[in-house]
Amino acid sequence: MTGRAGDSGTKADPPVHASCVALEGRAVLILGPSGSGKSSLALELLARGAGLVADDRVCLTRVGEQVIADAPETIAGQIEARGVGILKAAPVGPSPVVFCVDLGKVENNRLPPQRSTILLGVSLSLLHNTGTTAFAAAILQYLREGRYA
Repeated sequence: MTGRAGDSGTKADPPVHASCVALEGRAVLILGPSGSGKSSLALELLARGAGLVADDRVCLTRVGEQVIADAPETIAGQIEARGVGILKAAPVGPSPVVFCVDLGKVENNRLPPQRSTILLGVSLSLLHNTGTTAFAAAILQYLREGRYA
């Protein structure tokens, strides 16, 4: 992740392999290895009212103490649905990331500790994959109202 002279912030270069959705101006960055379900979780969140920031590749830029996510122009408004194809989705545009989900790690704790990850020098809360049917609903509630410490 490098900064470039003349930029308004520090950029991740190249874009990160992730999906990102937003609700009410707050975004969640969905990370994980290929085939872990990033697009599937993003589709579930879209079906429940979130908007698409980007799927498969996400451009990240640091502006002040925020990490802003956006889609590369070539894939804006597109999301992959395995076994269906590339679907259209109205892009919501650049959105500040408020937390991340790592689908490559399983959450075994009923009430997990606060975890964090560093993106572009900014500490963001991190959730692991719960594998529960309520995970998408919990993510949306986190985006709407936050989480107790």
